[in-house]
Amino acid sequence: MCGIVAYIGHREACPLVIKGLKRLEYRGYDSAGVALLNGDGLKVYKKKGKVSALEQELNGRNLPAKIGMGHTRWATHGEPNDVNAHPHYSFHRKLAIIHNGIIENYATIKENLIRKGHTFASETDTEVLGQFIEDIWENQGGTLEEAVRLALQEVVGAYAIVIMTEDDPNQLIAARKGSPLVIGIGEGEFFCASDATPIIEYTKDVVYLNDYEIAVIKDGSLRIITLDNTTTTPYVHKVELELEAIEKGGFDHFMLKEIFEQPRSIADSMRGRVNADTGLLLLGGLRDYLDKLAASKRIVIVGCGTSWHAGLVAEYIFEELARIPVEVEYASEFRYRNPIISEGDIVIAISQSGETADTLAAIELAKSKGATIFGVCNVVGSSIARATHAGAYTHAGPEIGVASTKAFTAQVTVLTLMALAAAQRKGVIADSLFRQLLVELESIPAKVEKVLQAAEKIKEIAYIFTYARNFIYLGRGLNFPVALEGALKLKEISYIHAEGYPAAEMKHGPIALIDEDMPVVVIATKDSSYEKVVSNIQEVKARKGRVIAITTEGDTQLPGMVDFTIEIPKVHEVLMPLVSVVPLQLLAYDVAVMRGRNVDQPRNLAKSVTVE
Repeated sequence: MCGIVAYIGHREACPLVIKGLKRLEYRGYDSAGVALLNGDGLKVYKKKGKVSALEQELNGRNLPAKIGMGHTRWATHGEPNDVNAHPHYSFHRKLAIIHNGIIENYATIKENLIRKGHTFASETDTEVLGQFIEDIWENQGGTLEEAVRLALQEVVGAYAIVIMTEDDPNQLIAARKGSPLVIGIGEGEFFCASDATPIIEYTKDVVYLNDYEIAVIKDGSLRIITLDNTTTTPYVHKVELELEAIEKGGFDHFMLKEIFEQPRSIADSMRGRVNADTGLLLLGGLRDYLDKLAASKRIVIVGCGTSWHAGLVAEYIFEELARIPVEVEYASEFRYRNPIISEGDIVIAISQSGETADTLAAIELAKSKGATIFGVCNVVGSSIARATHAGAYTHAGPEIGVASTKAFTAQVTVLTLMALAAAQRKGVIADSLFRQLLVELESIPAKVEKVLQAAEKIKEIAYIFTYARNFIYLGRGLNFPVALEGALKLKEISYIHAEGYPAAEMKHGPIALIDEDMPVVVIATKDSSYEKVVSNIQEVKARKGRVIAITTEGDTQLPGMVDFTIEIPKVHEVLMPLVSVVPLQLLAYDVAVMRGRNVDQPRNLAKSVTVE
């Protein structure tokens, strides 16, 4: 959600910033712009639409500059258009600002500035912040960094900002609260970005800004201060991300690449943690908290979207294996309903990016009530990783496609390991079952690989259903969250309305929708609910519904009963979601491509949702 790139150094800034914005397109946006500073002054160029539209606008212009910044905007205040796009000038055009987040008290600040004679070109809260900083700078004296610090002390909300001034071509100022910002350190050059993807081509040395910190890059050096004017010593991290990981690698879309990466990403999420031969399970990030997890009386899982679905899978697994009661909450609702949280509770926060604003807010609320917080996220150094007491990275590698795929299976894998570790420590799982599940976990990547070999068959099925305007997905037990996830994938990228239901609930309402035009996807694998699911399929067929069934290899009963089958290998019931979700990902992808959708950047959606 929104993207920031800024540069100061010896390179040409404009092409570097444009390339960086393209690296950040996965975050979701509706307009783009750049600000450049050279001998002609501080110039801003911006355009509604994709970065390519901005690039076309700049084509043929002579834009030499060694300092510049760019932004991709996901609209909050004001519709998507050229005027509301970032960067924004200040009132006297001495500053340019880019901003991710929301300034909640911008209206009050704006009213005060209007009384002073200010006018505004845009509808955005960002322009208000830029004018506010300039007003303090002009009327209270001092340096620009002091004006930024004083202004941010008055701001309510979330922000990651970068500021340039025409008065100093050797200075960039950046700050954050609640929205990610990383500073890259090169040889005589510095970079600012929303995440490391635009930076890794140039440097692996980065500093992750903390909340309430301001980075002052001036005259070839980096200094970090807090809002109360305390100087801090930045910790320089080494980024392990490789450039190849954020390129398509021959696939048509990032989403397809990431679906096919799942055998590796699932294996990577277990690497160094599982050894089935010795019966060893180690989760280093939970080592000091494993006793507390095993002894907990209740686990609360918070997440949004796909991460919430992973939490629903984990609810079944924790309760089945570790016999610990679990509640799964939408992070976006959790903080607003005065939840009952005690010091003995474990709260597990799940987020691919580690920056999801709703999940971060849920963490802070739970911490204030004394709960122990575990994080499950993918991005090293992210806000959630730093805000939690303990946790585990999924190590899935960068996920560029907005519709999450490999993050889901990696999250479920890590949560399964956590449940197994708790069950073993608690002494409520038989050693034979514990070892069996470790063996089966190690076999999952190969089984996912086998499902991927059915990609052409799934494409043929998808072609038949490109006409559909609605889908129903059904599953029982652990496959119910998978049905939800399958429906979410389809609606996210194809814009077809789809709903997931527990199969037994169909007759309590949704069955009214069933007719010959209604595709029904049923996860009907050989597990403890199989016979019940078969009965549900018969109910659908009796009403002329068209059924696509996900079946276990060797099933001879369902092929004659349903319209289409997609076979998956036999898997232990506890681990079934890791395999049963894959054909649903491929089905959604193929339908969306055949309908001409922008699969990697579906409309209105953002990858990293950093506003509440």
